[in-house]
Amino acid sequence: DILDPERLIQCPYNKHHRIRACRFPYHLVKCQESYPEVAKELATCPFNARHLVPRADLSHHIAKCNDKGFLEQDIVNQYSGFQRVQMNTVSTWQAPPCDEDWE
Repeated sequence: DILDPERLIQCPYNKHHRIRACRFPYHLVKCQESYPEVAKELATCPFNARHLVPRADLSHHIAKCNDKGFLEQDIVNQYSGFQRVQMNTVSTWQAPPCDEDWE
């Protein structure tokens, strides 16, 4: 299960490291400092900072990343919510009284 905090994830810096999902962000920071040469070769996914992929594979990863769908859906939800607010808003503006007499 992808949401299980106890599932094991392989470290992108050292393939022998298997870390629990709940500890993974902390491990990434620690391993990045321990393996600076490997860190230079990896790029961070714009949709999920836990996805570290070789720089050469980043565009392929972006095209296939499962988390992209979550972000796109979030944008659609925010936009449709914004439109609903606009549609439900009734203008309370009134023209100021006019003192001019044109006749």
